[in-house]
Amino acid sequence: MISHISINNFAIIENTEVDFEEGLNVITGETGAGKSIVVEAISLALGSRADSSSVRTGADKAVVQLAGDLHGDEIVITREVSASGKNLCRLNGEIVTLAKLNETCRKLADIHGQYDNQSLLDPDYHLVLIDSYRKDKTDPTRLKVSRVFNTFSRCRSELASLLSMEKENARRKDFYRFELDEIDGANLRAGEDEELEERISLLQNSEKIFENIEKSYGLLTEATPSLIDGIGSCQKALEEISSYSRDLENLSDDLGDIYYRLQDISRSLGALRDSITFSPAELDSLISRLNQIDNLKKKYGSSIEEILAYRDDIASKLEKIDNYDEEKLSLEKRLAASKKELLSACSVLTGIRKEIAGDLENKISAELCDLNFKDAKIEIKVEPLPTPTEEGMDKVEILISANRGEPLKPLYKIASGGEMSRIMLAFKNIISSSDMIPTLIFDEIDNGISGVTASIVAKKLREISQKHQIICITHLPQIAAAGDRNYRIYKDSDGEKTFTHVEKLSDEEKISEVARLLGGTTITDTTLASARELIAGSL
Repeated sequence: MISHISINNFAIIENTEVDFEEGLNVITGETGAGKSIVVEAISLALGSRADSSSVRTGADKAVVQLAGDLHGDEIVITREVSASGKNLCRLNGEIVTLAKLNETCRKLADIHGQYDNQSLLDPDYHLVLIDSYRKDKTDPTRLKVSRVFNTFSRCRSELASLLSMEKENARRKDFYRFELDEIDGANLRAGEDEELEERISLLQNSEKIFENIEKSYGLLTEATPSLIDGIGSCQKALEEISSYSRDLENLSDDLGDIYYRLQDISRSLGALRDSITFSPAELDSLISRLNQIDNLKKKYGSSIEEILAYRDDIASKLEKIDNYDEEKLSLEKRLAASKKELLSACSVLTGIRKEIAGDLENKISAELCDLNFKDAKIEIKVEPLPTPTEEGMDKVEILISANRGEPLKPLYKIASGGEMSRIMLAFKNIISSSDMIPTLIFDEIDNGISGVTASIVAKKLREISQKHQIICITHLPQIAAAGDRNYRIYKDSDGEKTFTHVEKLSDEEKISEVARLLGGTTITDTTLASARELIAGSL
């Protein structure tokens, strides 16, 4: 249930707090005082979309904080909406996404706005009502239908795509085969282009390379004295005195290492010098090979790796073309199997919905009788659709006869505003009992009703409030009189700005408010007496 809401700089509410309790909480006020604003603030806290226009004029941001209890766990929700359009959601102090907030809040409260009755006129909503009533029965099968439908749709799309390619397969086959043969004929190897570039560079600069190697080799070994001989002499000189000092010993060892390392280098330079040959034929061959690779890059990818990946792709496509008949047969079998499974799951779901519809018919009829539809008859028709959908193969429509002797007709053809309010109340009562949502919020559920019917609706709301917390916005004295706790919304002005306030009413204040609803702005002893009588009769 919702225990508290704090509203700051939201619409024309600057700052107000309201404590709600169990049972029937009734909010009344003059037209235009801002009754629906409280519901909008609650709706924002429960996860509705934020709108910067809801920020009070002149304020930086609107903040709505809601505290409640969800099946024994305390929750605190905070929504902040800035004038710039940014919004923030917090659940128990932790920043969460709007989706996460909605997931939690849909278990806490259900809001019925004054325009929601129109949803009953939409047959698509009737299916939602059926499925919502017994989620424990419908949800598992609905999930299976959705899963199998997706499999069926995927197979159908794949088969359609395959069939659409049939005419192009011959042309594509020749084209793919040409490309594959061209790539395979090149015998590409990853990294080959880099090796070629290095070898070509070596051959193109072979003369300069030979001269520099020859010079370096000569300095190391052939000069008089050579660099190696000089270092050898130094090492021997230090070796003779190395026993006198650790430093001298280390220097002698270091020179020895250098001497032997230079010998290794000189041998390598000599071998490299002797191996260097310039072959114009080899250079031409290497350049030709690199040009071949570059041409393939222009066609199939910017690197050898990309060319080889493209080769694997067209090889796969060729395989599919070559195996067209086999793949077509496989897809047709899969499609037939998934369709059979889908139709079976849809059939099970239809049976469940028909069973639920029968049960719901009986309960709605009883509820409507309680709501002064004495002669009303209701039928929930579950009819087949021509093709399966993700939601099954059912079209659900609610038919009603509000008066004795009248035939059953769709709701949109016969129901008045007051009748729609009562019908929706009946559905809300039954469905909320099944899904155990602790709080029901009604924003002018009493639209279009008065007199005896208003008293009956008040009685029904009080009955529902025995199992659910109800927060109800109303303009009817009958409903206000039935409230366990009553609140009045009013507004005033400082000459520049308008302010909306919410106050909890005492017993005497409740009597005055009911009297106002009965008689208007002028409250007389007669209207006060009538208010007391109405309150006493509603308890």
